[in-house]
Amino acid sequence: MVQQRIAVLGAGPMGLAVAYQLARDGHQPVVFEADDRIGGMTAAFDFSGLAIERYYHFHCISDHAFLTVLDELGLASRMHWVATHMGYWYQNRLQPWGNPLALLRFKGLGLVAKLRYALHAFLCTQRKNWQPLDSLEASAWIQRWVGAEAYEVLWRRLFDYKFYHFTGHLSAAWIWSRIRRIGRSRYSLWREKLGYLEGGSDTLLQAMRQDLEGRGGSVRLRAPVSRVVMEQDRVLGLEVGGAFEAFDKVISTVPLPYVPRLMPDLPQHLLAQFKAIDNIAVVCVIVKLRKQLSANFWLNTNDPEMDIPGLVEYSNLRPLDQHIVYVPFYMPGDHPKFAEPDAVFLDKVRRYLQKINAGLEEADFIDMRASRYRHAQPICPPGFLNRLPAAQLPVAGLWVADTSYYYPEDRGISESIGFGRQMARDAVR
Repeated sequence: MVQQRIAVLGAGPMGLAVAYQLARDGHQPVVFEADDRIGGMTAAFDFSGLAIERYYHFHCISDHAFLTVLDELGLASRMHWVATHMGYWYQNRLQPWGNPLALLRFKGLGLVAKLRYALHAFLCTQRKNWQPLDSLEASAWIQRWVGAEAYEVLWRRLFDYKFYHFTGHLSAAWIWSRIRRIGRSRYSLWREKLGYLEGGSDTLLQAMRQDLEGRGGSVRLRAPVSRVVMEQDRVLGLEVGGAFEAFDKVISTVPLPYVPRLMPDLPQHLLAQFKAIDNIAVVCVIVKLRKQLSANFWLNTNDPEMDIPGLVEYSNLRPLDQHIVYVPFYMPGDHPKFAEPDAVFLDKVRRYLQKINAGLEEADFIDMRASRYRHAQPICPPGFLNRLPAAQLPVAGLWVADTSYYYPEDRGISESIGFGRQMARDAVR
């Protein structure tokens, strides 16, 4: 095997997984990250004395790629599985959710609608062949199965407050994978089980970094790449900090909307394909409370006074000294709401939480922060399977991918790790 010097763009889970695999295979990866820390959307920050991720993450028992790396790095003992609960805030009441009994007892939905919803969810967990769903539009597909009543109560606001004008233009395969992942996290018909890693995702990411650096790789922070240099259909290296650095190969894992700016010399038809990929932005408010909001990890919301589809009480999964709640506001990046100041979102969250739990007082809010990510999630319309260029571009030595590339799976740490490691193996064959 010939040792190769390979540039990896982006130090999120996928980029670190690429470099981790390359270093283990005897190569010299150099990771370039524009941020001051590794992790991307999984990066941790200091939340008034608590090191925690800006955006919530959890793990399912089906996250095999993630669990494999934990084993390789001797971290398996730091993984813990917890029986968690779901709830539903609807018609100004907090109701149990997430199992057959909760569905049957749910107030505000007729029996036929409940049965249709249950049948659809069950069949989604059993389906293996997703390709026929790729060409179907998601909201129409769901309505055909569950009916108008269940769609209005249980699905419409999720679509409206997650996807806005993209609602009606989403792949059924993409939505199906989200239903299946949560369904497969259950260890019985009545109970779900989710996992957390001691110290959060940073525990794994820092261990991956140490491993790849210990094998000759390196990670450069605050090192934005300005251009991928190519000539005569071959990659030559990078422009970084005004200087050229030669590399045998370049593997980009940054969000696809950045690709046309970084690689303007690509053929026009490829640039057009990358430019056509839409993304949803997020403003995620994280709250530290003195009191528990509820006993639920995930709480769906359907309330005309709340412009969110749900929230996550993370401390009901991972034990912490304070109660931690994540409240994500998803929207297109060009929506006027995304330009609103943090204070607008913080005020909304305070009102929402006090409505859900009337016992919360002003003094119970210890701290609140808002984080923003412009390209939080790709939009996958019907037919998305054939819209992406192959990860190995027709430029020798150049690979490009982001979380879009493991469609129909939703973005996730395990999926990013699995895809990144395989891309690294393919790049050095």
